[in-house]
Amino acid sequence: MEQSPASHKLIIYQLLPRLFGNAITKNKFYGSIQENGVGKFNDISDKALKELKNMGFTHVWYTGIIEHATMTDYSAYGIESDDPDVVKGRAGSPYAIKDYYDVAPDLAVDVPNRIAEFEALLSRTHQQGLKVIIDLVPNHVARTYASDKKPDGVRNIGEDDDKSKSFSPQNDFYYIPGNSLVVPYGYNPGGNEFISPLKDGKFDENPAKATGNDVFSAWPSINDWFETCKLNYGVDYLNGHGLHFDPIPPLWQKILDILLFWANKGVDAFRCDMVEMVPIEFWGWVIPKLKESYPAIVFIGEAYNTNLYGKYIFDGKFDYLYDKVGLYDAIKRLTCNPYEASTWEINRVWNHDTKGIDEHMLRFMENHDEQRIASKYFAGNPWLAVPGMIVSATLATGPVMVYFGQEVGEPAEGAQGFSGDDGRTTIFDYWGVTEHQKWVNNCKFDGAQLSDSQKALRHFYAKLLNTVNSKPALKDGSFYELMIANEHQQGFNQQLYIFLRYIENQLILVITNFSRTESSITIKLPDDLLSKFNLMGKVIFTDLLSGNKLSTDNIASGLQLSLPASSGMLLEF
Repeated sequence: MEQSPASHKLIIYQLLPRLFGNAITKNKFYGSIQENGVGKFNDISDKALKELKNMGFTHVWYTGIIEHATMTDYSAYGIESDDPDVVKGRAGSPYAIKDYYDVAPDLAVDVPNRIAEFEALLSRTHQQGLKVIIDLVPNHVARTYASDKKPDGVRNIGEDDDKSKSFSPQNDFYYIPGNSLVVPYGYNPGGNEFISPLKDGKFDENPAKATGNDVFSAWPSINDWFETCKLNYGVDYLNGHGLHFDPIPPLWQKILDILLFWANKGVDAFRCDMVEMVPIEFWGWVIPKLKESYPAIVFIGEAYNTNLYGKYIFDGKFDYLYDKVGLYDAIKRLTCNPYEASTWEINRVWNHDTKGIDEHMLRFMENHDEQRIASKYFAGNPWLAVPGMIVSATLATGPVMVYFGQEVGEPAEGAQGFSGDDGRTTIFDYWGVTEHQKWVNNCKFDGAQLSDSQKALRHFYAKLLNTVNSKPALKDGSFYELMIANEHQQGFNQQLYIFLRYIENQLILVITNFSRTESSITIKLPDDLLSKFNLMGKVIFTDLLSGNKLSTDNIASGLQLSLPASSGMLLEF
């Protein structure tokens, strides 16, 4: 049941600068930037970054950095206004990119100086010993895309297209000739109180472009990604998915140039959105090209088809992929309804879904797309995630990620505007993230407003992540599952998950209890492990999370222990 180690461990903190430092608590439904406020680059101070570093994080994923379409008017700064009929939420989706060479003006204190303010954040982050991840959104852009910050000599995406053709390998977009875009019926941008002369249910796009989620018609629905248009990497979707990669489509070089632009500024990694909607051949071309100049750069892919994971890693050259359809889904079931799920589902993930590539999988329990653990739509109680977070962080050498506010039990209550009451923190609206704001404490980042329970929860995350970061057996070691060796032990149940992480001179027994009641069991180590590490007689174990010590007089007879409900131990011996 062994797996081989990888070489390093990324511990990632995801945050939206728009929300992270915002101290305003008004939270008006569909509120404007003036009413509900917005976080800035400058709010992410040395103190904030130091606190993240102290929690054990190695990387910060700044989500929503690149300029995207918004209903907020920046025309006074020479930025063309976006039509609200093709913008989702007052703030707009961070995944409807308006200019790949610019940053969101919302995030700047001094809008004309916005790039310099982001560069200062990059510098602060690096000075605290943290690396920077930003998004690459390769599949689609905002319908209002037009770069006004591109370097001299760079051609705008779509600038040279032949719009009379629905598809051409030389075009950057797909078109529906002879048809204008029809804004989905029933969309009410900005809510009832928002009035704009541009809010008329129409948008001048003729011919219409294909919509981002592969809708090749002029009539996307309100449930489509209607605010975006699909980019063309040389796949003729309407004619048998024909591939036209020779010569290289012009879009390939344009995206490479964009990646080089941000890597040159010091960005350390790219989280690539919806990578399965872009051909693998492009990734296999662009990632090695960028690594020729920046060999340490890291690529993380958002992927959901477990059957293609291997191709995106070995052919597409990704360093890491999301493990959403796998470990996340299994752990969510165990966290929400432990008696209707089984920890053997975790076995299935590493032994089937990610077999041979486990060290390439990014594990998490929250991100901007998923429901908050503390919401009524997930567990309703952030402490119920303790066993799931222990497994997510320690199962393999691949990355683990925490979403801002997760560590203090942010529940994402109520509808926020375009984002409804669905247990997710909005990415579309101006908002104050209430429980997270208690830790921010008006940008003091001292947690003074947190309850005792929230402080304890944050301490658990810090203890877990720092332990993972500091213990070679967890950070770089090998894996040995102990479920089969213990499934016939008295007290074993399918809410327990048990495994060993080890290097030559360090062993850590990981045991988690997803059950809502205490579980008692005698853990047995198989004879081959006892022999391999020359284990015999009395052995003392130290729980790295609590500091408590356990012992057995004869390791060959096992270790007897009891685990409280929804808990776990990291037993070093």
